[in-house]
Amino acid sequence: MFYYVLKYVLIGPLLRLVFRPRIEGLEHVPEEGPAIIAGNHLSFSDHFLMPTMLKRRITFLAKAEYFTGPGIKGRLTAFFFRSAGQIPVDRSGRNAAQAAITEGLGVLSKDELLGIYPEGTRSHDGRLYKGRVGVAAMALKGGVKVVPCAMVGTFELQPPGRVIPRFGIGRVTIRFGEPLDFSRYDGMADERTALRAVTDEIMYEIMELSGQEYVDRYAPEVKAEQEAEAAAQAQQRRKARLRR
Repeated sequence: MFYYVLKYVLIGPLLRLVFRPRIEGLEHVPEEGPAIIAGNHLSFSDHFLMPTMLKRRITFLAKAEYFTGPGIKGRLTAFFFRSAGQIPVDRSGRNAAQAAITEGLGVLSKDELLGIYPEGTRSHDGRLYKGRVGVAAMALKGGVKVVPCAMVGTFELQPPGRVIPRFGIGRVTIRFGEPLDFSRYDGMADERTALRAVTDEIMYEIMELSGQEYVDRYAPEVKAEQEAEAAAQAQQRRKARLRR
C-alpha cells in the first residue's frame, strides 16, 4: 500500500516536477504477466524515477547496503527502500550471485515485473559497461522476455555523489525497447556461453536506446584502475612539490 502512496503522492509528483520525464516506448512493457526490465544505471534517482512512470508495480534488486545502515537514519532508509519495492541482495561472497537470481525468480514466479541493472552498479562516468550474466540466468530460468530500458539525462541532472539534482539544465527521457525473446536458448540456462550471449544482446539494445559509449569491461574494474591512477598522479605531484 505504501508503495502507491510513494508513487502517486509523496515521491512521484516531486520526481515529475524535477526531472520532467519524457516516456518513449511504454507500449513495450507488458500489461500483465512476468517480465524483466533491464536498464542502464546512471543515477541514484533511477531507482525511483522509472517505477513512477510505469502503470504496473515493479520490484528492483538493490544492494544490501541500502538496508543495513546504522541508527535511525539506517532504519528509515531501509524502510524507504522496502516501501519503494526494493529487495536487498548481498553482493559479497561466493553465493551472492545465486542469491540474487533466486530472489529475482521469486518475483517473476508471482507474474510481476522485475527490474535489474545488468551492470551491477551505477556508471561512474556516464558510459555503459559490460553486463553481469545474472540477468540472462533469470530470463532463461524464468522463461520470460526482457524489455531493455534506457535512462537518458539522469547522469547530467544527478551524477554519482550528488544528493540534490541540478535544476533547469534539461529533461530526462525514459526509453523502452521491444521485448527480447530468448526462447531459442531454452535448456541452456547453465551454459556460460549462452548466458554471455544473452547478456551481450541485452546490453547492445540498451546501448542503442541510450546512445552511450560502450565499454566491454566491468565498471568496478575500470573505476578501481582510474582511482589508482589518480592516486599515483597525486602522489607524484606531492613529491614534485617537496623537491622544489
